[in-house]
Amino acid sequence: MTIKMIASDMDGTFLTSEDGYDVPRFIRLLKQLQDREVHFVAASGRQLSNLKELFAPVVEAGGQIDYVAANGSVVATHDQMLYEIYLTAEQIKRVIDWNAVNPSSSDNLVVLSGVKGTYISNHASGQVKAMVEQFYPNVHQVEKLMKVDDKILGVTFIWPHDEVQEHVKELEETFGDELHATGSGFGSVDILPKGVNKATALQVLQDYYDILDDEVMVFGDNSNDLEMLQKYEHSYLMPNAEAFMHSQHDQEALAVNTESGVIRTIEAQLDLKS
Repeated sequence: MTIKMIASDMDGTFLTSEDGYDVPRFIRLLKQLQDREVHFVAASGRQLSNLKELFAPVVEAGGQIDYVAANGSVVATHDQMLYEIYLTAEQIKRVIDWNAVNPSSSDNLVVLSGVKGTYISNHASGQVKAMVEQFYPNVHQVEKLMKVDDKILGVTFIWPHDEVQEHVKELEETFGDELHATGSGFGSVDILPKGVNKATALQVLQDYYDILDDEVMVFGDNSNDLEMLQKYEHSYLMPNAEAFMHSQHDQEALAVNTESGVIRTIEAQLDLKS
């Protein structure tokens, strides 16, 4: 097998818990990958700045990470921005207006993910703001979301975990002609520009590096990973993924996320030292 790019989702996939991963082991793995000219891509619903902070210890040790952030709205190599796509003001207004008459999301929370920061309403409690700050950088509370002076990559709602797919379907039925809705883990549902997902974002990197589909390996656990899991032959679903994902994809990583399943599978498939 010839692999030139490996992309992994973060939460529930690469990360064990609370932003954790085996840093020394991953540094060793990444060095071996770089010696073989294999690119590693952090592909996540998280923002670019959050991902860069997450991998700062690896980069300081000489590792190079490429990024698919905001579920595909942002694509960057380790040293160059390649692609950004934003929602229009009219699209954001339509989504916020929809939420005003469908206020079933947790605390009626609306999260706007921008280039310069993350924005939530003034009505959000300190506890809710602290929750958002776990996954989003530079969180600001604002009086009017439509007055935010930033380019917005996506809109996020939070629902009870077991209701996520129901609301994804509802949003796709409402906005599917011009927007894309996807579950992103921990009860969040992201609304993105039409056609934006991790698979289309990875294609940007493939075109940049001249890499074929059968030279790509990917890992994921949730519906925002589904497009890339279905596109690539060398794709691995985490054993800890929910049942609905196992009904969509049957090739699994060697272990769950809390047991470094991504790293272990890469080592085994590419015959690398642990």
